[in-house]
Amino acid sequence: MKLGLMLGYSGATPTVPIDLVKEAERIGYDSVWTAEAYGSDVFSPLCWVGAQTTRIKLGTGVMQLSARTPACVAMTAATIDHLSNGRLILGIGVSGPQVVEGWYGQPFPKPLARTREFIALVREMLERKGPVTFQGEHYQLPLQGGSRLGKPLKLIVHPKRSHIPIYMGAEGPKNVKLATEIADGWLPIFYSPYRNYVYADSLKDLRPDFEIACTVTVIVHDDVQQALNMAKPYIAFYIGGMGAKEKNFHLDLIARFGFAQEARRVQELFLSGKRAEAIAAVPEQLVDEITLVGPKERIRDRLGAWKESPVTSLLVGSQDPNVVRFMAEELL
Repeated sequence: MKLGLMLGYSGATPTVPIDLVKEAERIGYDSVWTAEAYGSDVFSPLCWVGAQTTRIKLGTGVMQLSARTPACVAMTAATIDHLSNGRLILGIGVSGPQVVEGWYGQPFPKPLARTREFIALVREMLERKGPVTFQGEHYQLPLQGGSRLGKPLKLIVHPKRSHIPIYMGAEGPKNVKLATEIADGWLPIFYSPYRNYVYADSLKDLRPDFEIACTVTVIVHDDVQQALNMAKPYIAFYIGGMGAKEKNFHLDLIARFGFAQEARRVQELFLSGKRAEAIAAVPEQLVDEITLVGPKERIRDRLGAWKESPVTSLLVGSQDPNVVRFMAEELL
């Protein structure tokens, strides 16, 4: 099993723990990942990391599909891949209707069809076999209408790699199945190695080289209860705040894990402004299954379930150097 370092969102003031990334690279971590929502973008911090490292792979986890056109993504990916000497992993996801329509002003419906077209276009652009023409439901090149002066073009940059790995961030069974068909890997936001059956149908036809890179919050602490409480706030935020009441993909996933009633209660409390109560209502069993928390001996024991799961890379959610080193000692 490989290890990655998940840096996540940059927050209100963009910062990059570059010393931690360098240490992760030194001790054998395979990849480092950044994220975006409606704050810092995903590529700028990754470029900052790439300029100060030499080996570790650079992953977007995830780039929001509606934020950029396929052409912009192909140009950005080709550029970063050259500058980093072939280290980019392009992780993409559709986000949700609140962000897509509220922030980007783009329509959200038919996310699977949009994703399929988006990836097909990016791949065709990076292959540079000729000027690109594409007539899909969601993307047309040249654009139909407008000035009617558009012409098919070919990427000027000769990519370092014509096939840059593309991973999909996905939660629904159909989305995950699509990832196994058209992508090189899958980025689950939450995964329980104790409930592999939740995605069994979606993953039944995996290619041998298909990657599953899963973010896992790791908290080393002598008091298991305190460690669980430390992990609850971000889970409560995703269940309660990262999605509309009527459509929340994170809540739907937690329901498929078997915590439907509890998830709805968390959402209800969160949306009514009772944040502390929502955090407290997050089921501890759920937290314990999708994170690694507690004393080192306990984490070491629970790593067994992850090793037996389909996950190929654990993306360590921690910025504690001691935790980063501990995970390397256990898995590398």
